[in-house]
Amino acid sequence: MRNFALVDCNNFYVSCERLFDPSLERRPVVVLSNNDGCIIARSEEAKGLGIGMGEPYFKLESFMAKQGVKVLSSNYALYGDLSHRVMDVLQQLEPEVEVYSIDEAFVVLPAIKGRSVKEYATQVRRQIKQHVGIPVSIGIGPTKTLAKLANRVAKKESNSRGVFDIAECDSIDALLAKFPTSDVWGIGRRYAEKLQKGGITNALHLKNADDAWLRKNLTVVGLRTATELRGKPCIEVEDVPPARKSIVSSRSFGRPVDTLEELKEAVASYVTIAAEKLRSQNLTVSALHVFVQTNRFRKNQPQYAASQTARLVQHTANTSHLISRALVCLEQIYKSGYQYQKVGVMLTDLTGAGSVQMPLFGGVTERPELMSALDQVNARWGRNPLQNAAAGIEKKWGMKQQFKSKGYTTRWDELPVVKASLS
Repeated sequence: MRNFALVDCNNFYVSCERLFDPSLERRPVVVLSNNDGCIIARSEEAKGLGIGMGEPYFKLESFMAKQGVKVLSSNYALYGDLSHRVMDVLQQLEPEVEVYSIDEAFVVLPAIKGRSVKEYATQVRRQIKQHVGIPVSIGIGPTKTLAKLANRVAKKESNSRGVFDIAECDSIDALLAKFPTSDVWGIGRRYAEKLQKGGITNALHLKNADDAWLRKNLTVVGLRTATELRGKPCIEVEDVPPARKSIVSSRSFGRPVDTLEELKEAVASYVTIAAEKLRSQNLTVSALHVFVQTNRFRKNQPQYAASQTARLVQHTANTSHLISRALVCLEQIYKSGYQYQKVGVMLTDLTGAGSVQMPLFGGVTERPELMSALDQVNARWGRNPLQNAAAGIEKKWGMKQQFKSKGYTTRWDELPVVKASLS
C-alpha cells in the first residue's frame, strides 16, 4: 500500500511575514489582497477574534485597530520565494512530489523498515521548519483524498502535533462521519447541493453511496472521489503540472484611471508579466484578449465594461509583438468619460514553443535570443530593470500596498541586516 501525504503550510502568508518579523508571533495578524481590499490570510489569533476570510478591510479597520491586529499588504514575491524553498526541501527528500498550490504539496512517503510513516513525516516536518522556518501540517492516507482529510485533523487537533496518519485512527468511518461533504476534496458547492438532495450529507455517506447513483449525478469524478474515500487510490501524483490553457494578468488600479495613456501603460505592463510567464513555461500564444471595466460598486458613476480579442498571425512569445496587438485592442474598446478601475490581459491558445508551425507569408521576426537575454537580466536584478518603454516608469496607477513588508529574500536593497558586536 502506498502512503500519500499532503504537506500544507500553516497560515502560509502570515507565517512568511512572521519569519522575518518575530514581533508578530502570538499577535493577531491579517494579510490583505491586492489594493488592500479584502482579508485573504489570518493568524490563529485573528481567527479567534472572529475575523472572517474575504472580509473587506474598510469594514473592519476600526475594530482591528482597537484589537491591536497587525495589518499587512500582500507580498507575493516573498511568498513565492519561500514556497519555492519549502518545495525544494520536499523534492530533495522524496522523488514523488506534486506541487499542488503555493502552500500545498502531495508527497508519496516511503515505507521504512523499523520506522512508522508518521515518524518519518514528523522528521520531514522538522526539516522544513529547520531549513526554511515555515511550520507545516502533514496528513497521511492510502489515497490523496484521505490524505487531504487527514491534514485537516493534523491542523485542528493539537495532540496530533502537526502530523496525522488516518491509518492509525481507531475508526476511519467514525472520522469520516464528522466531515460534511463540502469538506471533501473534489466536492464543490454544486456537487454538495446535489449530494444534499440525495440525502448524502457527510464523507461517510459519500463513501457508502451507490456507484450507479454517483456516476449518474456526479459523473465519473464523483465516483472517483467516493472510491478514494474507500481507500482505493484513483488519483495519482502528477510529477509534471498539466499544460496551462491560458495566462491572465490583471490588477485593480490604486486609484481610478480615466486617460488612454495610463491605460496603455497598464496594458503594456500586464502583457509584459504574462509574456514572462509564457516564456518561463516554454509556451507561445496565438490569441490575446484585453478587457477594461469601471468600478461596479460606485453606483453614482457611469458604468462601462468591454473586451476585445485579437488573433495573431503566428504563435509568439515576443513581448513587443504582444504589446503592439494589445494596445490596438485597447484603443478599439476605450471610451473617454469613464473612471476605469481595472484592466487586464488574457493569453489563450497556448502551444509549446517547439511545436509551432510558422506561416508561409506575413510572419514576424520572433527574436528568442533577445527575449532570453531580457528574462535573464530581469531574473538577476529584480523585476523589470529592463522593460518595454510602453509600460511606463512611474506607474502612478499602480496598486495600493500601504502595509507591504520588505522583499527580505527577493530584493538586494531590502535584505535583512544583522548587527553584531565583539565587545
